[in-house]
Amino acid sequence: MAAGDLSSRDRAELDKAIRAAEQSCRFEFSVFIGAAEGDTRAYARRLHASLVAPTHSLLVMVDPTARVIDIVTGTEVRRHLTDREVELSILAMQTDFAADDFVGGLKRGIAMLAEHARPQNTLHASV
Repeated sequence: MAAGDLSSRDRAELDKAIRAAEQSCRFEFSVFIGAAEGDTRAYARRLHASLVAPTHSLLVMVDPTARVIDIVTGTEVRRHLTDREVELSILAMQTDFAADDFVGGLKRGIAMLAEHARPQNTLHASV
């Protein structure tokens, strides 16, 4: 599936999921669906670097033909989101993709990333 294969309803659902994620954790989310040019990780990093605010952004790249999911996080995002949490979101997406739920998998993965990237509220006690 390429980005052009998504229906307008699918695109609207993804846009809604992205907006909710951004409001939840205050980081920027971008999704790229399509063929990577060359090495997928390097391509995902180039895409991420081209974003408006890469340090505060997450890029989810899905190459359906190569069956690759790659997530690139900015330096500020990595302060709140561990590699293990990213891996769990990829596993969730893969599970949904395998069940023929492409859009649902993306929405689930985006929601998981936002949940884990959300800065934790801390209580400060007077000393």
